[in-house]
Amino acid sequence: MEPVTLGVEEEYLLLDADTGLPVPRAEQVRAAVGLGPILGEDELQTELLQVQVEVATPVCAELEEAGGHLLRMRHAVGAAAEANGCRLAACATPPRRGAVSAPVTEKPRYRAIRLQAPQLVAEQLVNGMHIHAAVPSPEVGVAVMNRLRGWLPVLVAMSANSPFWDGQDTGFASWRTVIYGRWPVSGPPPAFRDLADHKERIETLLSSGIISDTGQLYWQARLSDRFPTLEVRCPDVQLRVDEAVMFAGIVRALVTTAIHETKAGVPVRVGPPEVVQASNWQAARHGLNGHLITATGERRSAGDVVAMLMEHITPALDAAGDTREVISLVHRLLQQGTPADRQRRALAEGGLKAVTDMIITETTAP
Repeated sequence: MEPVTLGVEEEYLLLDADTGLPVPRAEQVRAAVGLGPILGEDELQTELLQVQVEVATPVCAELEEAGGHLLRMRHAVGAAAEANGCRLAACATPPRRGAVSAPVTEKPRYRAIRLQAPQLVAEQLVNGMHIHAAVPSPEVGVAVMNRLRGWLPVLVAMSANSPFWDGQDTGFASWRTVIYGRWPVSGPPPAFRDLADHKERIETLLSSGIISDTGQLYWQARLSDRFPTLEVRCPDVQLRVDEAVMFAGIVRALVTTAIHETKAGVPVRVGPPEVVQASNWQAARHGLNGHLITATGERRSAGDVVAMLMEHITPALDAAGDTREVISLVHRLLQQGTPADRQRRALAEGGLKAVTDMIITETTAP
């Protein structure tokens, strides 16, 4: 079982150092970083709103390599943020939002999206983690995506890092997942017969005007237009780098396993679309606190479903040499809870300021 290469993208918020509110200083932060030699030109990118920045690692063969890049990037961008009176925050929604809408980054594509859905853009203060895993061809990529659909909800539950919105507890572990689900093409991807079916259905979405480009395919997993990869987009951005590394390892193992199963002709076992969609909602609502729905529609405890996931991918983890690191991080997650759980504990102990302080500290922790 040959491990595949991977890359990671992370989105962050910029929070005011005193108030904890999002501040539109992305351009100043980008300029302060200097884009080299610390960060390459392709490693720091703009986002839809000026209160956000995004980083992207190079192609990595090892988890340690990906983690090293992410820590380097977080420290570089974090230092640039501090130089501009703000702080880098790896949270998927801001604990507090403020009364004024965040300005949109001045790019034609972003302005067009704002015209299409002004209120959705105003509330798009959400940050995700995107893991790119190499696939040998688009045909295999579609088959792999079909096999991953049933596992996406457990990744949502494990990665939950967005319980708060407008200073209030939403009752959801991943409010980001709910916000993203309001776009016309979002949530778990549909099942495709083959690559031709995939192309035809995307062409229909484009020609109908429902989306203006393939960047608006906000499915939780999609084939990349830029790279020969499958991009898994469902995780909330993680508080800590090592948590991000854990998800990179899990996604790589899922893709490696799916490639192996595709070549071996193993039947796909995923429930109907309404079950997958409901499973995704359940995961966003409760995180790991309660029950999840398995790929085939069975209701099980969250711990049981995580154990099923790990059993499914262990051969691929072994082949990549990732087993010890990923398993230990998963055990820590099950013991300490999700980032959403930790945010709620901070709120109980010290209010919203304690939440913000914890997020900022964890963002650049080694």
